[in-house]
Amino acid sequence: MLTADQVIDQQKNLQASWFGLTAKAFEGYEKLVELNLQVAKTALGEAAETAQQAVTIKDPQELWALQTALLQPSAEKAVAYSRHLYDIATSTSSEFVKLAESQVADAQVKFGTVVDNATRNAPAGTENAVALVKSAVAAANNAYESLHKAAKQATDIAESNFNAVTSTAVKATQTAARGAKRATA
Repeated sequence: MLTADQVIDQQKNLQASWFGLTAKAFEGYEKLVELNLQVAKTALGEAAETAQQAVTIKDPQELWALQTALLQPSAEKAVAYSRHLYDIATSTSSEFVKLAESQVADAQVKFGTVVDNATRNAPAGTENAVALVKSAVAAANNAYESLHKAAKQATDIAESNFNAVTSTAVKATQTAARGAKRATA
């Protein structure tokens, strides 16, 4: 049975967890806004510079060379932006997972304490029922651990695939840009 103090402590812990999650969500959002502002500022500066260069061009081949020169950095910047975005999402998600894991571990300990207390006070002849409850709790904990490991492996595989795709995209862009430079030369 829970006492009033235990209920109050639990509510305080839940409130602290909620505010912790909210703070982490806002940190992630702030990073996203900073990234987008930086990208917008850089893009605006580059657009102004490109417009200045385009105004001075008199030869169509120079215009083609300018356009070709813009393609490679644009693709690389898009990949870099995606990478930064992925890093922000991953770090924010990681903070959420850490908090959830600590809450689950705390709940497991508290539930284990409740089961142990109930076991000590169980009437004679209920040993089989107590063993069944303990076995069910152990099975649930093992299932949680297995799911957690599987989710971690899936996340690692997804990150590895993302890195491979990013690397391939950058290489393809560089190859295309080199080919375009040769064609205009």
